[in-house]
Amino acid sequence: MPDQSIPVISSLDLPLTRDRIVMLITFVLATVLLIPAHQHIAGGICVAVCIFLMARDEEVKLRRRMGILLGCVILLGICDINPSLADENFLQVGIPFTLVILLPGIIQQFGDRGIIRYRFWPKVWRKHDIIYTILSIPLAWVVLKSYEWGNRTFFEDELFRSWVLPPDPDANEIRRLFIGINLVGVWDELFFVNVCFAMLRSLFQFRLANAVQAVIYTAVLYDMAFDGCGVLIVFAFAWTQGAMFEKSESLLWVLIVHLIVDYFLVAMIVQTYYPGYGLDFLWRKGF
Repeated sequence: MPDQSIPVISSLDLPLTRDRIVMLITFVLATVLLIPAHQHIAGGICVAVCIFLMARDEEVKLRRRMGILLGCVILLGICDINPSLADENFLQVGIPFTLVILLPGIIQQFGDRGIIRYRFWPKVWRKHDIIYTILSIPLAWVVLKSYEWGNRTFFEDELFRSWVLPPDPDANEIRRLFIGINLVGVWDELFFVNVCFAMLRSLFQFRLANAVQAVIYTAVLYDMAFDGCGVLIVFAFAWTQGAMFEKSESLLWVLIVHLIVDYFLVAMIVQTYYPGYGLDFLWRKGF
């Protein structure tokens, strides 16, 4: 068994020159401006500066990998990200979401293989991952309840009404909500962790790579529904997901934890519309 103190993700650990620092800053600004802020002119300027600095960098792997990630950010920036359950929205959001997890892996087959792996089983089985996964069950409930209270108290916003359900309980609509949110949850980890974090980590040290992927994670989820105090909560969640992946390089734990969170999220959305429903919404008659 490999030494658990050594990260399993191979990295170039590139030094942070002035140009690289500015490149990363403009990359982060482009992400925030294009996706949640929808400021396409300002975001486009940041993209142009970022591309210029990438193009003049001496490291070809940085140019290739950061270029792929910037392309993904641009694609998500022109996509109308929202939590609608309508059929057309499944296609409108689903197509670009699918492209940003498939295209980077396909492109990397032509000269830069081995970064995006889609490895499910851990290379290192750590008790810390198992303990954290178990603890995530009560933690997910507490954090979501706190998030709901914080948004309602400080932002006068009912978080869980961002997803629309009919006035009367409908088993098909509840099932549709459950499937939709879980599909997005799986996509989150395939893109933010398995693509964004893995590629950034292949270039830079852990803390920097994890911080940048957490910004991308937070920007997309903010645009979807998680606004208000959710910025800090989502960023912290994204950081812990990246940290778990850093040691195990496994999609198993990050997916399980995310789906636990999504289960409680769906339960709270359903309960917001139908107070008689609780954590048993999956087992109710007619579901």
